[in-house]
Amino acid sequence: MQEVKTVKILDTTLRDGEQTPGVSLTPEQKLQIAKQLDTIGVDIIEAGTAVISEGEQRAIKGIANEGLKAEISSFARLLKGDIDAAIKCDVGTVNLVAPVSDSHIKKKLKIDRETLRSMTIEMAEYVKSHGLKVEISAEDASRADMDFLKLFFADLAQVVDRLSFCDTVGVLYPERTKEMFQALCNFGTPVAVHCHNDFGLATANSIAAVMAGARVVHVTVNGLGERAGNAPLEEVVIALELLYGVKTNIVKKKMYETSRLVRNLTKMPMAPNKPLVGDNVFTHESGMHVHGTLAGTSLYEPIDPEILGRKRRFALGKHTGKASVKIALEELGMSADEVQTKKILAMVKELGDRGKLVTDADFQAIVEDVLRIEREEKIKLVDLSVVSGKNVYPTASLRLEIDGAEVVEAGVGVGPVDAAINALRKAMSGMEMDDLRLEEYHVDAITGGTDALVNVVVKISRGDKTITASGVHEDIVTASVYALLNGVNRLYA
Repeated sequence: MQEVKTVKILDTTLRDGEQTPGVSLTPEQKLQIAKQLDTIGVDIIEAGTAVISEGEQRAIKGIANEGLKAEISSFARLLKGDIDAAIKCDVGTVNLVAPVSDSHIKKKLKIDRETLRSMTIEMAEYVKSHGLKVEISAEDASRADMDFLKLFFADLAQVVDRLSFCDTVGVLYPERTKEMFQALCNFGTPVAVHCHNDFGLATANSIAAVMAGARVVHVTVNGLGERAGNAPLEEVVIALELLYGVKTNIVKKKMYETSRLVRNLTKMPMAPNKPLVGDNVFTHESGMHVHGTLAGTSLYEPIDPEILGRKRRFALGKHTGKASVKIALEELGMSADEVQTKKILAMVKELGDRGKLVTDADFQAIVEDVLRIEREEKIKLVDLSVVSGKNVYPTASLRLEIDGAEVVEAGVGVGPVDAAINALRKAMSGMEMDDLRLEEYHVDAITGGTDALVNVVVKISRGDKTITASGVHEDIVTASVYALLNGVNRLYA
């Protein structure tokens, strides 16, 4: 019986991922992500680059002393100052970057190959003398001279704990990856693969390397990283385990919540069609697909969404069929006869034909209209005023009618919309509505010009129930409050 291959996962979200333009994490946020990575079974966490700043050192040290199961590493150049900074952070491993392509050696370091080799060995031995593990990241390995790279790996294999092949600018392709790793994975020391996604091949190259002998894969959550990013954790793990039968220690059921956490903390938007973790991946609108999915989930889904800790959704739009309408009615606890169902479907399609997003609140309004249900709104907006400007802390005042009682509340925020939302939260606090969560917030200008109508779409949740709603107004703050109230009134109906 053939032995099942197992690989380790090194997550560099907190180092390479944080190098994504626009991403900067506080020490507290980095610790929160590190704890989540440890929870899902990541073997090695690259916590950052210690020499960067005092804040970075504080973050790395906090992670290293948190008592996590994962091996904690700090990135460093071939400089004693970098290494000393890492040592002070109490990490277990130092990842030394050694540029190995002639362009990097000559143009960046301005030395020759032999000097690089001896410098790398010297710095690796310096780290080892402090009782720490050493990983050597061979930078730009995919453009290095192969004969030199083999000699470099052979020499370092006697000294270090791990050798990493870095496709720094993402120019590898699977066939070349396989060829190179077959030549580099026979020195006894574990070899890791570190791929960038410039040609969209980071996942494919990472898998090719594993199948050719790599024992460690470098990844980032959601594929964060410079330029086009790194190999995504979720894609690499799921493809290795489900398509290639290669085992990892990752708890797959927690991968989606990890993706959402990193997305929220980094404030990096994610394409809805992003493999495995995008919003649309397990969402079905087409009537044919919905009907097929109800008949057998595998007909239009490659894997069960619960493997990732996700749920299947049925969206509403011009491609919707009767099956989707019936499902949505069941979720609302309502029923309709055949004639009413056809009318609801026709109204949904009409909205879709006009290019409008059909939100949950829209659907419920359509259903109530068709079924002649008169529903009194639980919360009504009576008045709203906002103060904002330069050198003025944004403040919003709300006057609401909740179950017939008037409630007045004020809130502050980083901007007028945030202030209004905070005021709304305070107004609802203590009225069995304080468990409301705003999951997503999206704004579109419906018409052109500075006086354009604004459409705000929100996704809010309470417990395991999630609903989308929208609000339209010339003023973005008012539109935002309307959107939230539309959702709240249906979520708590």
